[in-house]
Amino acid sequence: MRYEIKGETLPVVICYLDAGEKIITENGGMSWMSPNMEMKTSSNGGIGKMFGRMFSGERMFQNIYTAKGEEGMIAFASCFPGSIKAFDVSKGDMVLQKKAFLASEAGVELSVFFNKRVGSGLFGGEGFIMQRLSGKGIAFAEFDGHVIEYDLEAGQQLVVDTGHLAAMSASCKMEIRSVPGVKNMLFGGEGIFNTVIHGPGKVWLQTMPICNMAGALIPYLPTSGGN
Repeated sequence: MRYEIKGETLPVVICYLDAGEKIITENGGMSWMSPNMEMKTSSNGGIGKMFGRMFSGERMFQNIYTAKGEEGMIAFASCFPGSIKAFDVSKGDMVLQKKAFLASEAGVELSVFFNKRVGSGLFGGEGFIMQRLSGKGIAFAEFDGHVIEYDLEAGQQLVVDTGHLAAMSASCKMEIRSVPGVKNMLFGGEGIFNTVIHGPGKVWLQTMPICNMAGALIPYLPTSGGN
C-alpha cells in the first residue's frame, strides 16, 4: 500500500492499494474512492472485539475495502481541524486517545486499552479508556490541532494537561497526579489533575483537544433568548 497525507487544517489520507489489498475503517469513514473498491461490513473479530471497539470510542462494526482487479484508491478525511498521522504498528504496539483510529491495513488489530492505575480511571477523563493498535501494518489516526512528538528515555517523565495526550508507544506508562497545593488547584486555572507519562518510548501531544475547543466557543454561542 502507498499513501499520501494532504492538507493542513482539515487533512485527508489517500491510500493506493494493489489488486487484492484490503484496508479497514470504521463505519462512515470513507470520503471518496475509485469504483473498483469493494466494501464489506464485518464484526471483524466477534462479539468481544466488537464491544472492545465500542468502549474505545469506535463503532462496533467496521468496513473492509478491497481493491478488485487492479490498483484501487480510497481516501479518509479528518472530521475535525487537526492532523492525520501514520503509524507502522509492526515496529511496536501503539496506544491512542479514544476515537483517534481512522483506518489501517488488514493486519492491524484495534482493541480497547484500560489504564491499570486506579487514579487514571477516577480522575483521568479520556486517559482511562484508550485504543490499542497491535499486529502488522500501517494505521492512520486523527488528532486535534497540531501534533508535537517527544522521545522519552527510560526514567524520563513528561507532565501533560489532561486531554493533550494524543498517542504514545505501548512501552510508555501513564499515571494521574494531583496538582500540588490547594491554592494551585482552586485558583491556578489548570485543573486539579495532570497526566504524567513515563518513558521509554515516543509520545504524541495534540495542541487543541476538541473539549478545549468546545469550551472556548461556548461564550460566543447564542443563548435560548437569542442574545
